[in-house]
Amino acid sequence: MEKAPLKILVTGATGQIGYALVPMIARGLMLGPNQPIILHLLGPDRAFEALKGLKMELVDSAFPLLKGIIATSDVVEACKGVNIAIMVAGVPCKEGMQRKDVLPMNVSIFKSHGSALDQHAAPNCKVVVVANPANTNALILKEFAPSIPPKNITCLTRLDQNRALSQLSEHLKVPVTDVKNVIIWGNHSVMQYPDANYATVTTTDGEKPIQEVMLDEQWLQSRFVTIVQHRGDNVLKVRKKSSALSAASATCDHVRDWILGTPKGTWVSMGIYSDGSYGIQPGLMYSFPVTCQNEEWSIVQELNIDEFSREKMDASAEELMMEKSAAYSCLTR
Repeated sequence: MEKAPLKILVTGATGQIGYALVPMIARGLMLGPNQPIILHLLGPDRAFEALKGLKMELVDSAFPLLKGIIATSDVVEACKGVNIAIMVAGVPCKEGMQRKDVLPMNVSIFKSHGSALDQHAAPNCKVVVVANPANTNALILKEFAPSIPPKNITCLTRLDQNRALSQLSEHLKVPVTDVKNVIIWGNHSVMQYPDANYATVTTTDGEKPIQEVMLDEQWLQSRFVTIVQHRGDNVLKVRKKSSALSAASATCDHVRDWILGTPKGTWVSMGIYSDGSYGIQPGLMYSFPVTCQNEEWSIVQELNIDEFSREKMDASAEELMMEKSAAYSCLTR
């Protein structure tokens, strides 16, 4: 018997990430080849013709899993009954701007979208915020969607994890599938901490800690960290556009592992509402290593944190506390 369709909301559907993401979802890359879906696509009034064109393309693609499309500029209509909400719409930093410059505009967007989800989404709706500053945007959305459990609101750091895995793979000259359990701690910003201390590599002699096969261990605490932190900026410089394709792919990875579960022995990184684990202040949206089962995530506990890692993790938390303070100040204006 065919499963009942799940309703998936994509905001900012006509943007670069949305345009890359929507066909991935429709093809089953997010929820698997046996899960029918209904897409709810939200775009601004100024891009409504583009939204209509996107709907036409989806129809023309004849995706077997796609059982319906709602394309609208009305946030209430877009949020009605959705099971999964992917929040791509936001105001990005442009050249010469800082993250704080776009906070007021993003606070307004995520206040509106959070309120609509709170009132109209399906019970137990799962949310992933992609638009930057993702961690703080997710925190604002949480404040205005009190009926959605905090554990159901996340933000995307899987893109950073995928970048880290790929850098390790290239450095070691092994398939990316042979590397696992790299961690992204903290903020989706240049203050994030890509941590390879617990990463492993599958070799002909079995699975080994990365330190046993890494010829240049110093690279892990210097060049590796810097490359991952600045990868998005470097893609932008070369491509002259943001990392839309890789962000869309990472969003599918994030939701798929959350809903379908992580493979045994494998961790993934998700921006989640801190409960105080690893000394991170509760009330921040902070990236932790997690495992997922039965559509729930659990933080990987009892990892030893060395002095270098502690410093990096705390610096990212400090940045998030500053962003939180700035965002909340926008709410009182």
